[in-house]
Amino acid sequence: MSRLNALRSRFVDAPDSLGAKARTRRWHWFAQNFPDLSSMSVIDLGGTAGAWMRAPVRPAHVHVVNLEKPPADLPSWLRADVADACELPREILGTKYDLVFSNAVIEHVGGHLRRQMFADSVQRLADLHWVQTPYRYFPVEPHFLFPFFQYMPIAMRTSLLRRWPLVHTPTSDRVAARNIVMEVELLSITEMRHYFPSSTIRFERLGGLVKSVIAMKTH
Repeated sequence: MSRLNALRSRFVDAPDSLGAKARTRRWHWFAQNFPDLSSMSVIDLGGTAGAWMRAPVRPAHVHVVNLEKPPADLPSWLRADVADACELPREILGTKYDLVFSNAVIEHVGGHLRRQMFADSVQRLADLHWVQTPYRYFPVEPHFLFPFFQYMPIAMRTSLLRRWPLVHTPTSDRVAARNIVMEVELLSITEMRHYFPSSTIRFERLGGLVKSVIAMKTH
């Protein structure tokens, strides 16, 4: 492992990293806002089965919907399906859940219209929700771990991505790097309020700065 990759692990990926500690705090904050979580049915739009199996909290039942194929062997309390959260199949839309959960997904779905479709899915599936997304104006872009990355021209971001070792999925291919760069569109507070007008907007902070934005409906 290179020195820079070890640095990414120290700050983001390792079990004792700053990122892991922040995720644990977020899980506990999530559970505090939904004190009946252990008896609730939760649908996770865009999450993974592995994240729930590692989580320090556990609802009565979790249904994960993701574009990637899930693991074959899942515990009885966990179901996973391959589907587009912006255009869910009738079977899922017709199911009523207690709570919709989504963590750092809405910024990946692709443009305003699909973000609106995603938000409509959230509000149709359950009365309660927790939708978190990294804040556009936090100085360090969280996917690429580079200061002010989100403000750079696409060509500059593409070139940087091909050489920057702290990204989650490094690639030297120009087209692949451009696709990765263009797939992430961080949101502002105004946009989150637009997509979730009846929600409470809460903030996760780091060093006094807003790091992520959470649209929350608890009752």
